Amino acid sequence: MRNITAIVCAMLVAGCSNSVVISEQPEKMSSSFKEIQTVQTGKEQKVLLQVPLIKQLPELPRGCEVTSLAMLLRHAGLDVDKMTLAKAVRKDPTPYQRKNGMTYFGDPNHGFVGNMYDINKPGLGVYSKPIAELGEQYLPGRIVNLTGTDFEDVMQQVENEKPVWVINNTLFSHVPEKYWVEWQTPQGKMKITYKEHSVLITGYDEQNIYFNDPLAGMKNRKVPKAQFQKGWEQMGRHAITYK
Repeated sequence: MRNITAIVCAMLVAGCSNSVVISEQPEKMSSSFKEIQTVQTGKEQKVLLQVPLIKQLPELPRGCEVTSLAMLLRHAGLDVDKMTLAKAVRKDPTPYQRKNGMTYFGDPNHGFVGNMYDINKPGLGVYSKPIAELGEQYLPGRIVNLTGTDFEDVMQQVENEKPVWVINNTLFSHVPEKYWVEWQTPQGKMKITYKEHSVLITGYDEQNIYFNDPLAGMKNRKVPKAQFQKGWEQMGRHAITYK
């Protein structure tokens, strides 16, 4: 039997779109899911929301985006299943092809690209627009798409007791150029990285960002704020919350 720690490490290095399946059970709803911890001493402040963790594995090796959305909706008081969201999210039907050294595939801005359920088939993920549209089906008029804004705007939402769905990457930092590829979509050429990953921001302090990571299966995971922000900005500043 493989060492579990080694498998998890391999998943995190490969990314949301190239993960390995491990059997995990989602955390059940808690009566305290809207609790917020705020500690302020002098200039130091810590905000930490308690959002139930939902793990994407084993069913959705490429389902970090819909799983993070499920956590956001859970915080809003809706018990929405990640599998229901996986089925409902808009898809880009463009097939994967390799011709004359060029890759042809879909655009994650238009819908989920590739296969979400089988890691042995081509796939990538989906960006904020289709996720926001899906969220609107459950929270009509309440979804706030912060994509393209400054990171301070994202932090303000967390301070207002709202977790924020974001696109980052499995390094949670700047992704080196060697991990990026270019492919042709029906809308034109685009650069992507298979290290793309979605998480739900749940808090911050002076130095760190806290988030629920559906791939690692970690609640309120912590990474340095400056590092996390670099990854978020490089990936396109995708962010969604609710009001």
